[in-house]
Amino acid sequence: MKEQTILIIGAGLCGSLLALRMAQRGYEVQLIEKRPDLRTVDLGAGRSINLAFSDRGMKGMKLVGLEEKVKKLCIPMYGRMIHDIESNTFLSRYSGREDEYINSISRTGLNALLLDEAEQMENITLIFNHSCIEVDLEKGIGTFHDDVNDRELLLKGDIVIGADGAGSVLRKSMFLHKKFLFSFSQNFLTHGYKELTFPPTKDGGYRTEKGALHIWPRGENMVIALPNLDGSFTVTLFLNWTEGEYNFDNLNTPERVLEYFEKYYPDALALMPNLAIEFFENPTGALGTVKCSPWSSYGKTLLMGDAAHAIVPFYGQGMNASFEDVVVFDEILDQYEGDWQKVFSAYEKKRKKDTDAIADLALDNFHEMKAHTASALFQEKRKLETAFEKEFPFEYYSKYSLVTFNENIPYSEAMRRGRAQDKAILNLLVDRKINLDKPLRDTLELVKRETESILHDDAIAKNLM
Repeated sequence: MKEQTILIIGAGLCGSLLALRMAQRGYEVQLIEKRPDLRTVDLGAGRSINLAFSDRGMKGMKLVGLEEKVKKLCIPMYGRMIHDIESNTFLSRYSGREDEYINSISRTGLNALLLDEAEQMENITLIFNHSCIEVDLEKGIGTFHDDVNDRELLLKGDIVIGADGAGSVLRKSMFLHKKFLFSFSQNFLTHGYKELTFPPTKDGGYRTEKGALHIWPRGENMVIALPNLDGSFTVTLFLNWTEGEYNFDNLNTPERVLEYFEKYYPDALALMPNLAIEFFENPTGALGTVKCSPWSSYGKTLLMGDAAHAIVPFYGQGMNASFEDVVVFDEILDQYEGDWQKVFSAYEKKRKKDTDAIADLALDNFHEMKAHTASALFQEKRKLETAFEKEFPFEYYSKYSLVTFNENIPYSEAMRRGRAQDKAILNLLVDRKINLDKPLRDTLELVKRETESILHDDAIAKNLM
């Protein structure tokens, strides 16, 4: 057992996985959380009940030996089920390869699994109901408020890692610190979100297809739904705060809410007997992106997960990216363990460009999901990409596949190549240069040539900047 103690602030998904891995490496770990133990209390509905879990997240679970246990919590989703305004549906598969799909998983269930495993480790101390007030960066001391006994507590670690989410107190302490330069940006969308429910049928079944992520794209706004193990669906409305005929500001009566859903989401409304009640009981959440630098200070403190790089949820990669943080951090420890300054520096150097990339990709996907998924051009592009992946599974990966199913390709490279491929196919379709009567191999080679030309031009433009 190593003599050093690691203080981890935040026992959410990232903090719990990190605590488990660091304990497996032999460190003494204190894992402290401001909320009550989610395994013993009902934290209430309306806050990201379930998540899209994919290959990068699974890599983190493999690292700590929980791959088989987490699979039992997963519901496979093979594509996007698009619902148009007339209530027609069609399935747009995530990939032409049969073994590529994402999973719906309960945030609470996954977090509880990690906490259960952490609790079994003799070198992990779990502390709940303690809110972090501030962190002394140079001494590695956190000041916490014991919310049960109404008193302050000081905890010290040889290193302190903030996995305390988008509102990170450790990040705030770094921002307010005056002895080094700290860059920080927080950008909110014009849209917020409200979580609702399709309840299960009376016999515990699903009211609609469970093997898909359902989307009702309506141009500026949308509804999505993901299945849960109990037969229900978590439904999320993404809506502008103040603009448009309907927005969160003016959906202020049950009648107004029902009117909106009857007009734009009639088939979803038919599955939501409790809509009027849930809409006003559940909170309305904000959606934003956080970027900052540096992630560490004095070789004593480090930001990880959403505390370092919160993103909007539209690529389903927030949790997956945080789990990948732990995997990358573990790889850096293999190289530089014993020198925290070097570990932190190498970790940020390797990781930040990729977390910036997935933040930008998530914003791209917001616009794609709420508007483009219903367009004829997008559907034509997806059909072509799915055909490529089915016929040439080792030669072509769509941008979505590069991001979601290729965990060994960095987000930054997936963005670079994926954007070029998207541009190439769209250009060729718009210019009518793709002839579907020709062999699919010929079309693939045409797309490859156009993609390489775009990548070449992008590289030249970047060098000239």
